[in-house]
Amino acid sequence: MVVLDSHEILTEEERRLKEDRNRTKYWKKWGPYVAERQWATVREDYSADGDAWSHFPHDHARSRTYRWGEDGIAGVCDTHGFQNIAFAFWNEKDPFLKERLFGLSNPQGNHGESIKEAHFHLDNVPVSRTHSYMKYLYKYPQKAFPYEDLLKENAKRTKEDKEYQILDTGVFDEDRYWDIIIETAKEDDDPDELLFRVTAWNRGPETAPLHILPHVWFRNTWSWGREPAEKKPSLGATSEYLVKSKHHELGDRYFLLSPSPGVGPSGEDVQPELLFTENDTNYELLYGGKNDQPYVKDAFHRYIVDGEKGAINPAQTGTKSAAWFAFNEAGGVAPGQCAVVRFRFSRKAETFLDEDEFDDIIDKKREEADDFYYHISPLPMADDLRNIQRQAFSGMMWCKQHYLFIWEEWANGDPSQPPPPPGRKGIRNSSWKHLHCDDILSMPDSWEYPFFAAWDTSFHCITLAMIDPDFAKKQLDLFTREWYCHPNGQLPAYEWNFGDVNPPVHAWATFRVFKIERKLYGRQDLDFLERVFQKLLMNFTWWVNRKDVDGKNVFEGGFLGLDNIGLFNRSEPLPTGGTLEQADSTGWMAFYCLNMLNIALELAKHRRIYEDIATKFFEHFILISDAMTWRNGQKEEKSLWNDEDGFYYDAISWGGPWIQQLPVRSLVGLIPLYATLTLEPELINRLPTFKRRVEWFIKNRCDVAERTMHSIAKRGKGNRILLSLVNKERLVKILARMLDEDEFLSPHGIRSLSKYHKDHPYSMEVNGQMFKVGYVPGDSDSGLFGGNSNWRGPIWLCVNFLLVESLQRFYLFFGQELKVECPVGSGDYMHLGHVSEEIQHRLQHLFARGDDGRRSINGGSDMLDFDPYWKDCLWFYEFFDGDNGRGLGATHQCGWTGLIARMIHDTGVNCRLPQTPRTPSVGMSHYFDDILHRHVGGAQTPKSPMSPSMPRLRRSSTSRSLAARSDFDIDDLNGDDDEADGSFPQRRGSVLMGDPARIRERQEADEHLRAYVTKELEKVKLEQSADGYSGGDEFEAQAEE
Repeated sequence: MVVLDSHEILTEEERRLKEDRNRTKYWKKWGPYVAERQWATVREDYSADGDAWSHFPHDHARSRTYRWGEDGIAGVCDTHGFQNIAFAFWNEKDPFLKERLFGLSNPQGNHGESIKEAHFHLDNVPVSRTHSYMKYLYKYPQKAFPYEDLLKENAKRTKEDKEYQILDTGVFDEDRYWDIIIETAKEDDDPDELLFRVTAWNRGPETAPLHILPHVWFRNTWSWGREPAEKKPSLGATSEYLVKSKHHELGDRYFLLSPSPGVGPSGEDVQPELLFTENDTNYELLYGGKNDQPYVKDAFHRYIVDGEKGAINPAQTGTKSAAWFAFNEAGGVAPGQCAVVRFRFSRKAETFLDEDEFDDIIDKKREEADDFYYHISPLPMADDLRNIQRQAFSGMMWCKQHYLFIWEEWANGDPSQPPPPPGRKGIRNSSWKHLHCDDILSMPDSWEYPFFAAWDTSFHCITLAMIDPDFAKKQLDLFTREWYCHPNGQLPAYEWNFGDVNPPVHAWATFRVFKIERKLYGRQDLDFLERVFQKLLMNFTWWVNRKDVDGKNVFEGGFLGLDNIGLFNRSEPLPTGGTLEQADSTGWMAFYCLNMLNIALELAKHRRIYEDIATKFFEHFILISDAMTWRNGQKEEKSLWNDEDGFYYDAISWGGPWIQQLPVRSLVGLIPLYATLTLEPELINRLPTFKRRVEWFIKNRCDVAERTMHSIAKRGKGNRILLSLVNKERLVKILARMLDEDEFLSPHGIRSLSKYHKDHPYSMEVNGQMFKVGYVPGDSDSGLFGGNSNWRGPIWLCVNFLLVESLQRFYLFFGQELKVECPVGSGDYMHLGHVSEEIQHRLQHLFARGDDGRRSINGGSDMLDFDPYWKDCLWFYEFFDGDNGRGLGATHQCGWTGLIARMIHDTGVNCRLPQTPRTPSVGMSHYFDDILHRHVGGAQTPKSPMSPSMPRLRRSSTSRSLAARSDFDIDDLNGDDDEADGSFPQRRGSVLMGDPARIRERQEADEHLRAYVTKELEKVKLEQSADGYSGGDEFEAQAEE
């Protein structure tokens, strides 16, 4: 439950979570766990050369069985991916059914792999909790889908050109497309009862046909020789509207359909035609071989598109089924009208679907989702920001996928299949024999990255912890378990190379999730914290042994997630010889030390034996800090710090005094700012063993202390101690670079490379080859690391988020004492709390609509900015142009880009519009007085939240009148205000309707909500929490909590 004003607010979603935690009901059994792309993944690659993109292309996907998963549009499945439900469409123009989303492979795209579709994750309730309401929007062209155009045009373009996107093809011109809204809901009393409603709106000027095919099928587990034949699942028709499903793990279930309202002049209902086949490969088509049986995976394409009547099983049985709804009478659906399909997936063998009851349940679930999200962020903010936050949360949930990978079976092949090519096991991941993954994981992107990435997951969990701390903790715990974590202590990176090295952010995320849950939900999971901490001790040791082989406390690490940021490929031997000493790797390890120290101090409050471990990390941090500046303790020697430039650089070391800095001003030199921590004197006094050791170190290692522990003698705000890689002098110098708009500070956040290098690229010639780094604000201009990301100028939310937190920690120490000019040259001086807030506001300006009606992420697209059916739908891009904020890379990278939801929660209440000059603090009082009056004045209850969804469905007295109506629209994706007086709605099926106890409970909760909002707004008005984290209670151990 959310805790507001020291009161537990138990929403309907929280009630279901409690049931799930107590195992009363298994609410998370079914969810949006089907991938949007399974083809061309490493798991499906059985080639001799490891070329996953070529081995399993998109053209094979409709005819070839997957081994390790499934994909589909708006797909739902169980937690092991056994049974899948998704959707296919056909416009009578395409050469095959639209059964999965299309995109280019890495070799086909001029900037690597890229989805070429228009779909949006509009809504989804808390992740592993229930998924009791989900909404997905797919924009399907009425013209032939431009497959060949996208392939050919992108092939013509170079790395210097922009990608050719689906909006560039003109396929959506004149609004000739379908808005297909797919909603899924679960019944109150049974999480196994799933309801699906598809509403397809004709946005075009003419009548157009549409075919809708809900699919229900089983993942192929029977073709590999690993389970007996009697366990093969089956689907079979029992009536014209009912399909029975049998599975040895899931039991018996039923796929119950309803006729759809007609769209033609006859007024007759559209009857579904049940289709059946097997989820088996069409060997005859793909390889010229012989099929084991006549009905194969691509049967529905051949039957509907090609008219091949013998393609489907006339016995109406199989392992793959679909219900074909053809809305094509008299040319199809009229302009402005819709086609509707409803069906239920159930354990009950019912024969009738009550559509009134069905729609009431879906409406109720949407209201409950509104209720839940409102209590997550109850402070008043712009409706636009609330919509952005809601879709960010939703996208993170739609990026949950079932991930199955068992190394032993993948590497050695299956008993009933040909053996893998010789040497295949040595291509990649040969040392990860222990991997056995069969879990629901948070993926970086639903299409482009349908596999986990360890450091991405850590960032995901910060936002996930706000709405589902149990799932966030599960993710962090999994990567440290023995079936993921390598026996040597290394965490798996990603499936292309599990042995690659990502930044060590796992400890930071673990502690942050622990603190977020305690603050927002009033629960303190010390078992989780201790369990993960103990495993991370092994991982920390792996880092020290593998990445500091000489024991100098200066670390290597390779690319560390920053791909092309360096002069050289940092994952390969240097062409110059020598070793690359990395400022970012060493900064990351100092950051790792401090987070382990934080966790140890938290645990030591409950178990004193952790004081010794806290001491270990305290001292290790000091040694790393010393090494960052003084390699051997000689002040005249070179190190990673350049005092003249006021910046940290990577350096090439050839041993002894031979070292050469690489003066590239990039994130590499900002990352040392992450390593900062404040310690409360009350906490130190509570831990006497730790306190004695700190005092001993200051006294007996005074040489190191004098060089690095600049803040021990001088206490900060609240008598705090500051542990940091940078002292005040260096901090000010680095910030002078970071906050300069001609260097790092952009209108939309902190760039990954200084704009200084636009006119001053850094280059080095080695053995006749020229290496150069220049400022590239947009897509990468090289193919390094696949060419689909760029760290030489764009803005990345993950690293910005850590910079924001670091500034807040510095503010906790320096308070009002330290003010810096922001931006440089503006004459406006701010304390570091306000600087962190300014950066968060700039990041929100990537998404927020400006006073000109445009969003920066849309890159000036009139359709995306102004069209009523597009303007409130958002893509959460992987990274953003360093000059104009245009979205780049993956379009559904809700993982770390979803951090914007957290920033909106923290600072959205006073975020100004983009292009609006920063409001001086003295001028803010009238604004907050107005906010207080409008939102907490009198006895009004706060309004029901604005929902990033369509207005509520309205039906007339007939049960299937929806298709004949045109008032169900998405003109305003923020929803409609049903209650003019601001009170909570109590419609039929409402969360409050007919339950006096719940109404009284809500009234009490509303009183606490008003009190909470009033108190928090007063804090903001008085600038007591301008840094977004009042008192640092979310990211440091404190004496009393």
